[in-house]
Amino acid sequence: MQKIKMLASWIQESSRIVFFGGAGTSTESGIPDFRSAAGLYQSEQHSPYPPEVMLSHHFFVEHPEVFYDFYRSKMIHEHAHPNACHNVLANLEKLGKLKTIITQNIDGLHQKAGSSNVLELHGSIHRNYCMGCSQYYGLEAIITSVEIVPRCPSCGAVIKPDVVLYEESLDTQVLYGSMDAISSADLLIIGGTSLTVQPAAQLVSYFQGSRTVLLNADPTPYDDQADLLISDRIAEVMEKVSKLL
Repeated sequence: MQKIKMLASWIQESSRIVFFGGAGTSTESGIPDFRSAAGLYQSEQHSPYPPEVMLSHHFFVEHPEVFYDFYRSKMIHEHAHPNACHNVLANLEKLGKLKTIITQNIDGLHQKAGSSNVLELHGSIHRNYCMGCSQYYGLEAIITSVEIVPRCPSCGAVIKPDVVLYEESLDTQVLYGSMDAISSADLLIIGGTSLTVQPAAQLVSYFQGSRTVLLNADPTPYDDQADLLISDRIAEVMEKVSKLL
């Protein structure tokens, strides 16, 4: 409880908080992460293709039917709801304390909770674009498509989710925005991420402040550098913190 009190105290003393989060932020909303014992990579061991192959650019181009079958069943969770972590962060933004959320997630739950300044490093399931004419489509177009591979009604080209696949680069504007946000923060809270996916994990090195908090159930390469390390479930931690604010 002492660590929870310290985190609450640091939040109260800060005015430029940045939250950098990963898959663990959404696990308590029923969305599996990738690398834990119960994660997506473990659950798909019997598939002829590993998840990281099915989520690659070349696989999307060469096997769009298999990609979309996997993507719809494993990556889209349209009925998921924000958990305590998402809700507390949204409230901190309303209070003017939290300036930016930087997320590796594609589920849109931060926005669903009410956060507005969210930088999505790996894109979003809620944005989709025609590869031919660049027409924008929402998530509904993917879910309701009668074809396995959704196609643009205007030009007939394949519609691609605006998510960053393996072999693709991060959006430059989002990447630089994340660097700027972290470098100007007075408190950096890192939550629910293994800090192993590059170049996203490297972003924490841009922090110039004096207080970093790491909330993650499993060990990360950053553990010994964090000023405060809490290994409990992130939604639980944030709910307890909110009661002390």
